[in-house]
Amino acid sequence: MMQYTQAEQAMLARVQLPEDWKMALAPALLGAQMDALRVFLQSAYQDGKQIYPPKNQIFNAFHLTPLSQVKVVILGQDPYHGAGQAMGLSFSVPKIIPKPPSLQNILKELAADLGIAVSAHGDLSSWARQGVLLLNATLTVEAGMAGSHQRRGWEEFTDYAIQVLNEQTERTVFILWGSYAKNKGRFIDTSRHLVLTANHPSPLSANRGGFFGTRPFSKTNEYLIRHGKTPIDWQLPQ
Repeated sequence: MMQYTQAEQAMLARVQLPEDWKMALAPALLGAQMDALRVFLQSAYQDGKQIYPPKNQIFNAFHLTPLSQVKVVILGQDPYHGAGQAMGLSFSVPKIIPKPPSLQNILKELAADLGIAVSAHGDLSSWARQGVLLLNATLTVEAGMAGSHQRRGWEEFTDYAIQVLNEQTERTVFILWGSYAKNKGRFIDTSRHLVLTANHPSPLSANRGGFFGTRPFSKTNEYLIRHGKTPIDWQLPQ
């Protein structure tokens, strides 16, 4: 177990994360890259910029899916940058918010794969509570500015999270849609985990082929069952 200084312990104590994630991610949380990211975000807030998701939801994926419960990882790129959309879970939006096109395509593929009726809403929290880590590569974004918080330190943090998942979990399914997510696959040992890749579900990419018909949901459950794990109930409660 790593030994931390009193100052480092005090800093970690202020981090609002499930204990298993906090301990596993401590080296990244205490690194210089995260220090620089904190300064950048603090400056953005002080300048009155609108940042999504709300502060208390930035680490929502980790809160809803503790490390010990992770069975599946669905990796996104950035949070949604429209008002009220981002909730700290990749591809998910609150129930009262219209489903963005990428999410509509995900639910369309789910319906075709498992015969599940397309949900009236796009809140994927029920997946997260069953062990599906809905992780974005970048955890914040400025309103109306897609990709605005890329290359500020989040990617290194989530790279580290993927490495932790690779090393500290067994027989996990990683669903990587699009080139940005597939790039994270370099950290995953495919002899220990299942990696499912496809084109991104955005209309521009999905409609070119390589997303629809890939059946990631049934393949995930087949793998989980084969390795003695409870399958995911992909049906979203209304």
